[in-house]
This record gives sequence, C-alpha cells and structure tokens, in this order.
Amino acid sequence: MDNVNKTLYIPLYGKSYVSKKGILLHDPKAEEIWQAEGFPLKGKSRSKWLAYHMGMRSAVFDDWLREKLTEMPDAVVVHAGCGMDSRIERVMHQGHLWLDLDFTEVIVQRRRYYHQTEDYRMLGCDLRDISWFASVPKGRAVILVMEGVSMYLPRADLCSLLGNMQDSFDSMAILMDVYTEFGAKASKYKNPVNDVGVTVLYGMDDPTVLGIPVIREHDLTPEKMICELQGFEQVFFRRMFAGRMAKKIYRLYEFSG
Repeated sequence: MDNVNKTLYIPLYGKSYVSKKGILLHDPKAEEIWQAEGFPLKGKSRSKWLAYHMGMRSAVFDDWLREKLTEMPDAVVVHAGCGMDSRIERVMHQGHLWLDLDFTEVIVQRRRYYHQTEDYRMLGCDLRDISWFASVPKGRAVILVMEGVSMYLPRADLCSLLGNMQDSFDSMAILMDVYTEFGAKASKYKNPVNDVGVTVLYGMDDPTVLGIPVIREHDLTPEKMICELQGFEQVFFRRMFAGRMAKKIYRLYEFSG
C-alpha cells in the first residue's frame, strides 16, 4: 500500500487501544485486526493521547450515524475511506444498504476480515471517481461518513466530489472532519501521519467554500467522553486536546444536500 493508505493503521491502533482499556469505544474487531496485522507504528502514531482522540472521534461519528439511520430509514450509507474500520459492526444499521469505499489495495486487505452480504458491499475505488455512484439505487438518499478523509483531498477535488453527489442523489447528510488551514500547514512538521510518510495535507477555515449547506459544527471531544478518562489523563487531555486550542487545528462539520 502507498503512504496514504498506510495511515489506516493509525486509527486502527487507536481504536484497538481504547477498546482493550474498556473506554470510549467497544471495538473487538479492531483488537483482532491489530493483533493480526502488527503494523510497525512509531513515534506519535503510538501515542496514547492520539489513541484517545481516535476513539472519541469514531464514537462521535458512530453516535451521529445512529441518529441519521433513524431519521433516514431508506438512506444508503456510504463510508468513505473505510480502511479496516468496523463501523458496520459497531452501528446497528437495521437493513440499510451500506457501502464501504476505499482504494482497491485497501479493500483487498479488508476482505480478509469482513464479508459482503445482501445489504453490505465493499467497493475498491478512488472516491473521486464517480463510477461508484452507480452502486447507489436511484431515488435513494445518501448518508456520507467522511472520517479522516478530507485532509488528503485538494479542495478542488473535494468540491467536485460533493457537487457531483449533490447533482446525482435525491438528498444527502454528511459528517466530515477537516483540518483548518493552520492545522494543515502545521501538520507538515508535526503530525502522526508523517510517521508513515505522508507530508502533504489540506485544510479549510470556512466550510461554506465546499458549496453545500453547512448544518452545524459538532464537538470532536465531548465532555461526557473526556470524563471516561481518569485522573491526570482526563485533566491533561481536556487542557491540551479539547476546546479552543484544538479548534485552531481541527473541526467537525455536518452538511446536507
């Protein structure tokens, strides 16, 4: 796999780590895959603080998706850049059609641990290649989950993708995390993805530049989840990784279309 694809091991490790500790995210599949794969992460990639952040982020996405599945009973779930994530198992999707998308070489690895069903499919493709649109039945709404994806796409590519989706689907609900422009610049020198060879990331300060309606901003580090940490770790995480300081680097937005 290329360097961008190797970044999937960073959230996989984080989810495995918090799941083993019994906090934030129950993810036995992440534990299973991490133990089997044993990818040699180093430096900041193996930080417990990053693991806590990965666990919280995934839990926030999961909670939002559960709400949307209830609100949009006929929608198709599109999980972009799925990597080895077990969201399909963590979230009870109640018969919704679910598409997990990632590059072909990632899906080849993913098929070792997951199996398709009538309602669940894995598609090997570049997200920007709109040929995957054909897998969404006509007349269906789409719930797009974009966790840890936008920062690898130039803004023009991201705008084109979302514009094409808006033109092609009846309606959309989207949750997407983004780097700020400062966060993207700073990440060139200080980011765990540097440890797997990624040095170019993209950010934005104004989500309206994507050309689709912004519904609201979500909290990536909810207080209820921070409270699952103990003692010094809770105090330190709240001070260093949550609130205004964190928002200078990293944000989470919900969109519609």
